[in-house]
Amino acid sequence: MKLTQWNKANFSPKEVKINVLIDDERGKEIQILLAKDSIMREHKAPFDIHIQVLSGKIWFEVQNQRIELNTLDMISLKADISHSLGGLEDSIVRLSLSKSDNIQRINIILKKPKVQI
Repeated sequence: MKLTQWNKANFSPKEVKINVLIDDERGKEIQILLAKDSIMREHKAPFDIHIQVLSGKIWFEVQNQRIELNTLDMISLKADISHSLGGLEDSIVRLSLSKSDNIQRINIILKKPKVQI
């Protein structure tokens, strides 16, 4: 038995933090801490994903459509669909990944330099 506590959160202003909470034979469950005004820039996943807001409020943009997701809202995306997200308030987000997906991919997204326009 393993207890997973999704509500343990240490937010840093305008930062995104990633924590792998479960990595087993079925898949990966990732806790994303989206501080208010933080952004995960546009990216794609190589496999289907599910994103659920456990607390707070975020914006989620996919195919030029931006929607707000509130506590307990969930969205699912097929593989290779570009999307981005950001915190409208400090938010805890659950990201469910395929076992075949790689957590290092998410860390690379967070470390990409911002494009200057």
